[in-house]
Amino acid sequence: MSKHVFLTGPPGVGKTTLIQKVTQALKSSGIPIDGFYTEEVREGGRRTGFDVVTLTGKRGPLSRVSSDSSASRREHRVGQYVVDLVSFEQLVLPLLINVNHDSGAQKKICVIDEIGKMELFSHAFIQAVRQTLAASGTVVLGTIPIPKGKPLDLVEEIRSRKDVKVFNVS
Repeated sequence: MSKHVFLTGPPGVGKTTLIQKVTQALKSSGIPIDGFYTEEVREGGRRTGFDVVTLTGKRGPLSRVSSDSSASRREHRVGQYVVDLVSFEQLVLPLLINVNHDSGAQKKICVIDEIGKMELFSHAFIQAVRQTLAASGTVVLGTIPIPKGKPLDLVEEIRSRKDVKVFNVS
C-alpha cells in the first residue's frame, strides 16, 4: 500500500500550486503538516531565481541567476542558476530533522517541494529525505521532476519505492 504521494510533470504545470492548495486544506482541517516549497523569484517580468519557503513562513534563496561567468569559488550550477546550498540547508534540514524526531503517536505530513537537481547538490538533504521516507510516523507529499536526460539517483529511488504513489500532473 502507498504511504507517500509525489507529483510529477513538466515545469510550470502547477505542481507547487497544487501542493499549496492541499497544504492549506490540510492545515485548516487541523492535520499536523510541515515542510517547504520552492517559489519562482521574478524581477521586471523575468525569472531571476528560486526561493525556498517553509510552511511556517521562513524564506531564503535556493538559487539566483549568475551575473558573471567566472566560477572562481566552487559553485553548484543548474543552467544559468547558482545554487545557494548554505541557505537551502539552513532552512530545510532543521525541518526534516524535526519532522523525523517529532513523529510520535500522531502521523505528520511532510511537504517536500521539490526533489530536483538543485536540491540534490546537498548530500545532507538526500540523507534527510531518505530518513523522512523511512520514518514510520511521517507521510511525505512531494514533487519530483519528470525523467529527462541523466537520471537523478534519489528521484529514481523514490519512483521505485513500493510505498510511493506518483501522480502525473498535466
